[in-house]
Amino acid sequence: MGAPLKIGVLLSGSGTNLQAIIDAIAAGQVNAEIVSVVSSRPDAFGIRRAEAAGIPVLVLNRAVYAVPEAADALIVENMRAAGAEYLVMAGYMRKLTPAVLSAYPDRVLNLHPALLPSFKGAHAIQDAWEAGVKVTGITVHLANEDYDKGPIVAQQAVEVREDDTIETLEERIHQAEHQLYPAVIAAIAEGRMSLDAQRKVHIA
Repeated sequence: MGAPLKIGVLLSGSGTNLQAIIDAIAAGQVNAEIVSVVSSRPDAFGIRRAEAAGIPVLVLNRAVYAVPEAADALIVENMRAAGAEYLVMAGYMRKLTPAVLSAYPDRVLNLHPALLPSFKGAHAIQDAWEAGVKVTGITVHLANEDYDKGPIVAQQAVEVREDDTIETLEERIHQAEHQLYPAVIAAIAEGRMSLDAQRKVHIA
């Protein structure tokens, strides 16, 4: 096993996906090290999760984001200083500017709670539920300047059951996220992910 992949995590809320990654690393399932966590909100519970795991945290606030490019420049400075090789968006509710995307080209992962390209945007679970689909799911993709449109890395289907409520469906979607996201990071850490000339992602 080689040196662990150094990753930085961006979050805005409870940090359950951060915790799933922390747990997978601790269990030896992912050869990675979280070198920094950035929170866009000072009240995010994910900050406590990071601190409990001994991970350095940069806490930003609404005032910092008044100039998004300046906020993203701070993030890049922080992540480069920490040695991050990949950035992982884990419930990060800010759109990244070219300041970050150009600093980490094709090395920013995002997680979306639907099977892209269906149900883009911030209300994907609600939108899928209201559309009456029988299968929804989750998508891990590479972030770019087009919102929810970067190259798809991995997807996992989640059945919409007859006895589901939107709450039970959301819970199963989150369970799927907590399995798929660490698995994708593990594949990257093991050098099994590649991007071809047509910008399609392959995992060996």
